[in-house]
Amino acid sequence: MTKAIMIQGAGSNVGKSMLVAGLCRAAVKRGLSVAPFKPQNMSNNAAVTADGGEIGRAQALQARACGLAPHTDMNPVLLKPETDVGAQVIVQGQRFATMKAREYGTRKAELIPRVLDSYHRLASGHDLVIIEGAGSPAEVNLRAGDIANMGFAEAADCPVILVGDIDRGGVIAQLVGTDVILPPDDRARIKGFAINKFRGDPTLFADGMTAITDHTGWVPLGIVPWFADAWKLPAEDVMDVASRTGGAIKVVVPRLNRIANFDDLDPLTAQPDVTVEIIEAGRPLPGDADLVLIPGSKSTIADLAHFRAQGWDTDLFAHVRRGGHVLGICGGYQMLGREIADPDGIEGPATRVRGLGLLDVTTVMATQKRLALTEAVFNATGDPVSGYEIHIGETNGPDRQNGWLTIGRRSEGAASADGRIKGCYLHGLFAADAFRQSYMAQIGVPVQAVAYDAGVEDTLDALADHLESCLDIDAVLRLAQPVNRQSNS
Repeated sequence: MTKAIMIQGAGSNVGKSMLVAGLCRAAVKRGLSVAPFKPQNMSNNAAVTADGGEIGRAQALQARACGLAPHTDMNPVLLKPETDVGAQVIVQGQRFATMKAREYGTRKAELIPRVLDSYHRLASGHDLVIIEGAGSPAEVNLRAGDIANMGFAEAADCPVILVGDIDRGGVIAQLVGTDVILPPDDRARIKGFAINKFRGDPTLFADGMTAITDHTGWVPLGIVPWFADAWKLPAEDVMDVASRTGGAIKVVVPRLNRIANFDDLDPLTAQPDVTVEIIEAGRPLPGDADLVLIPGSKSTIADLAHFRAQGWDTDLFAHVRRGGHVLGICGGYQMLGREIADPDGIEGPATRVRGLGLLDVTTVMATQKRLALTEAVFNATGDPVSGYEIHIGETNGPDRQNGWLTIGRRSEGAASADGRIKGCYLHGLFAADAFRQSYMAQIGVPVQAVAYDAGVEDTLDALADHLESCLDIDAVLRLAQPVNRQSNS
């Protein structure tokens, strides 16, 4: 009999994704077959699944915590922001539409049957489903047609645990205020609560826990201290992309407005001899970079304009004149070329723009998105690389003759004649330990051997142990209720 429990937050970025990952690993260690589920996510950091779709990167990490391959049923609705008011809507892994926020608000209720379809299919193969909400249920102005929080909990008839973030302050008001503002039926679904990101002595908040219980009647499940190794896990939220001080080798990354699939940075931040410096708008690219890495983008043409507006193009040209190395991945690769053409207006009005001109290639945007898990080889050394492709557009030109990766029988990527400027469409390549060492040695900055994937697994185990020490996981599992196969559609 499959059971389910839903983790919701009293606000955004309270740590729900990490708590779910830790709970998944803890439940697996107890011998349960567990699957993660998030009905609606918003992120430009997507993972490609074996069934040919895409889901939020956090659900891919949670799947890993469960010992599962990521599947589109784990995150049936993914919103990928393209502008401040609009997003691409991905449903069960595939592009459904591009909508403005107001239009999506009026149509999201149409998606609940497909969300429940994914949920029930996923639940049918496991003992426990741990569901993650999005944002906060206290946003009662969004309750009509909701599929992310209480709307889903009602449709699926599942209990809820509410999590508050004490690091931001005001956590008692977050939790008690949520209880006050929710309608009675939604309020009744919350069975317990937990406090996350506590720094210092948790016993000092004992009276706070009592106050929350007295006001709400919820079961207190524990106080989770700050997990110092959280940075070692792949981040999904762009808010979590931060510089990481390591050693003398410096990798510089300009923060694009619509940065996407920035998990390429995670293995580099795990290197103790590498400093990854994220450059915010308004700051110049430092002159002492060993490598400038231009990451992926959800809106390449707009982000290229943003890149130029910061003066980063001038800084990049100076870096190249000094003999520096540049790597562009996906959108960053497209920016490095001579031209980007969007004749069908996929990213906005039909246009043709000048690229940075550091690679002799041009890109033409196309309506068909390529989604693929990919095995490749680094031509210089023969090192294997596992990654994924998630892009629109085809890139061609003379520098494609200098492809530096091989996928099957086809060449991938482009490079300048001297090899100092490279680009490719393959995300995730730095997770391959041998490739990471070989690539960095090739650009003249050898790094020490680090087993990246093993480090992620160790950190997930440590996260599970961390939660076992401070959360009443037995109570969490008791609060889970059987999945209702007759839930509303």
